[in-house]
Amino acid sequence: MSGIDWEALRARAVLAAKSAYAPYSGLHVGVAGLVDDGRVVTGCNVENASYGVGLCAECTMAGQLRLSGGGRLTAVACRSGAGDLLMPCGRCRQILFELGGGSCLVDTPSGILPMTSVLPDAFGPADLP
Repeated sequence: MSGIDWEALRARAVLAAKSAYAPYSGLHVGVAGLVDDGRVVTGCNVENASYGVGLCAECTMAGQLRLSGGGRLTAVACRSGAGDLLMPCGRCRQILFELGGGSCLVDTPSGILPMTSVLPDAFGPADLP
């Protein structure tokens, strides 16, 4: 946890939420992830009239991570546009595990936790033949 400016990461997540497209739920979600090379990547939710095809903020952040050079996520904060802490859904926890591994830290209601606590017994690349 040392060396991570959680307040700055949270502020970047709130800023990202301001770009969200959420005409149906009204919940603007932003996420910011610290990459192992020091970059910060962000994402916002993008809803759709066909609800099931909406994108969570973590999904758009995953795309930004890949588009901006890749790397591994080391810390993630998710916030609403009002600054409220939000937890990634199950699908997004799997995405974070894939891109950050078990040691990636997540800002949670229970404090800063590694992905191994946020998604215990996760399925990952090591489980594939």
